[in-house]
Order: sequence, then C-alpha cells, then structure tokens
Amino acid sequence: MDVRLTAEQQQLRDAAAKLADDLGPGAVQDLADENRIARLDKQVETTGWRSLRSDGASGVEVAIVTEEFGRRLVDTPFLGPVLADDLARHVHTDARRTTVTVGGRVVDARGARRALFLSGTTVLATDLDDERIIADLTRAEAGAVGSPVTLGEVAADVAARWRALAMVTTTADLVGIARGANAVTVDYAKIREQYGKQIGSHQAVAHMLAESLALIEGSVSVLRHAAWAVDELAPGEAIQAAHVAKVYCARATRTVCETAVQVHGGIGNTWDCLIHLYLRRALTSTELWPATLKEIDFGLS
Repeated sequence: MDVRLTAEQQQLRDAAAKLADDLGPGAVQDLADENRIARLDKQVETTGWRSLRSDGASGVEVAIVTEEFGRRLVDTPFLGPVLADDLARHVHTDARRTTVTVGGRVVDARGARRALFLSGTTVLATDLDDERIIADLTRAEAGAVGSPVTLGEVAADVAARWRALAMVTTTADLVGIARGANAVTVDYAKIREQYGKQIGSHQAVAHMLAESLALIEGSVSVLRHAAWAVDELAPGEAIQAAHVAKVYCARATRTVCETAVQVHGGIGNTWDCLIHLYLRRALTSTELWPATLKEIDFGLS
C-alpha cells in the first residue's frame, strides 16, 4: 500500500478543501444563512461528488472529500447520498434525491425523497416523512414511512464492501471533525490572553493541543489504510480494517473535541462557540455504523 495521494487525489482534496473553506459555516449563526446554503448546495451538485462511486472513484477518494467536508462542518447532504449512490448502482436504480438509513435513522435527509438500506444482501427503499434537526445541527434526519420496497439483491462481497465503505465514510467525517476542531482551537489559543499572555504560550495548554495533534496524525494513518482496503483487500479484511479505524478515530475525535471545549474555557460551553457543532457531529458520526472492540479479533486497547 502506498499511503501517498496521487496527483489527481491531491487535486480532489484541494478542490474539496476550497469549497469547504469558501462555503462551510464559519459561525453558528451561518447555519441559518439560506443564501449560503443555496450556493453550497448548487456548488456540490455541480461537482458531481455525490455520485463518486458511480463515476469509478475509490474508497480513498470518497474519504478525501468526506474528511474535508467534516473539517469545515459542511452542511449539505453528502455522506448519505454518496452511500446511496454506491448501493443504487448495483441494483440499477436512480440515486437522485436519495439517502440512506441505518438502524432506523435516516441521515442527510434534507431534500431526499427516499432512503435505501441493506438487509443482508437485499437492497430496500423506503419513503420519508418530514426532515428535522436533532443532535447534529449540520445534518437533517427523517423517519421512514410505509412499507419498504425491495429493489434487488447484491452479491455477499458487494454487501460487505458497502458496509466497509459506510464505516470508512463516517470515519473520514470523524477525522475531518478532529482536524477542524483542533484548528479552531489552536487559532483561539493564539489570540486569547490571560494575565497578559496568550493562553497558547502556557505549557499545559500547548501540551493538550500537541496531544490532540498526535491523535489526529494516528487517525489519518488508520483511516487511509481502511479507505484503501475497501477496494483492494478481501471483503472480510476490508470490514476488519474499517472496524479498527472506526473504533480508533471515534475515540480520538471525541478526545480532541473535548480538549477543544476545555481550551476554550467558559465560552466553550456556550451556544455561540463553534466547537459544540464539532462535538455534536462527532457523536452522531460515531453512532452511524458503530464499531466496538469486541468486533475486532486482535488486540486493541
């Protein structure tokens, strides 16, 4: 495995990062900016990134875009539609205005008319009720209505790879969240002063941020391997790699976000502080296709 990104993958990452930096919410108040959201939706639709898998993209490339969107809390449907696209292409159905449901939860529901899900090797679709914002303020959820409709069957290895991709995609979101939360916190530590000195100059704060950075570096490595494994390893090995990545990155990202709240001090617990959006999204992504240590058959502590 070559962990380096190809020139094309680096270009994709740069494009996703620029879109996220330009149109992602820079403050909690931006979540209500309908003009920004409209421009964001239009731009993502123009890129065609929601159909990356249908266009032949690898798991690494899906993870690249997902990570950059998580880094800037991009609040347009992406995770659900890109997974729905990967599932829909195997049963030759239209993936437009479609998302996915997992554990009875419909994710990335804004603008979606139906949700796909996998039961064993059977692909089913269900209609949706009204969308609503619950814990994660950057992604809408919805409920399923009516009886599911069977769309077709997929091979067992296709089903396994899709589940690996689902875990990898949510893991990439977690890694992006950790990077974004840490960047916001480092910037804050450079300008916030106490007793006439920047708080980032205090050893205790600097050590906390350095530990967060170390967790992020480890997360990037384990994610990159799991994303590569989706297409390059046997389905069972891909699932195992995705489990390891999800467990490690979920723990790491929660620690990074909690550290960010602590470094922000009292303001870190207020509504206007952006950090709570990162923590909310991290907790939600952790619970989408969750993984536990007992599912991994070799030592991990």
